[in-house]
Amino acid sequence: RFGVSQLHQLRGRVGRGSAPGLCLLVSEAHEASPARARLSAVAATLDGFELSRIDLEQRREGDVLGQAQSGVRSSLRMLTVIDDEEVIAAAREEAVAVVAADPELEHLPELRTVLAALLDKDREEYLDKG
Repeated sequence: RFGVSQLHQLRGRVGRGSAPGLCLLVSEAHEASPARARLSAVAATLDGFELSRIDLEQRREGDVLGQAQSGVRSSLRMLTVIDDEEVIAAAREEAVAVVAADPELEHLPELRTVLAALLDKDREEYLDKG
């Protein structure tokens, strides 16, 4: 089963050479099925951002603090990436400002303790890559 993003990537790989390409996605999926909805979404637009949003709505965000993608339980407990995009963006801006002012969180020991409890070594290394 391909998600919207995978279908979009597949379509993008067709016709990369010197000759033009044509991508035909054929399915026997019923009209009202999720598979047909995914194919229709890909056929309706070439906008990768719009398609990634549709994919996110259908498959959820996965573990946003680690490497696991869709299909696993989200590490977000009170938010969803789609519904709370503005809150998440505002929180990120605030977090960047806090860390810029106090990188070791010396003036916020409670926050440092909570973050240490949330971030195991693998998650911390993953976030450091970003």
